[in-house]
Amino acid sequence: MTVLQEMVHALRAVTKAEAVAIINRDGAVVATELPNGVSQETFSIMCAAILGAGMTAATELRHAAPHRILLESEDATFLIQEVGRRAMLVLVVPPERRLSELDAAVERFTQAAAKDLG
Repeated sequence: MTVLQEMVHALRAVTKAEAVAIINRDGAVVATELPNGVSQETFSIMCAAILGAGMTAATELRHAAPHRILLESEDATFLIQEVGRRAMLVLVVPPERRLSELDAAVERFTQAAAKDLG
């Protein structure tokens, strides 16, 4: 198990997330902990597309590109956040989990992962 995979595993345990992934901006999987039956490739490519679309939408309005995108549904909250310059963290948690409760763990994770990603 790589260091990043161990970090993803630990973040999933701490946050009680359904899914955690580190993905390159092009959609390539770096490290994941996804439920059985989920296509890593499809999941990672679509998450990269969501972040890319948000960046395009913001810059079209002459705003800074977002560093974090939230998707909220009735049964899940998706957090997609930049990690360094070339990767992103995807964290999927139940809707009752407040992101403010997760911020410290996510911040520690992104700082450590950014160092490992170079």
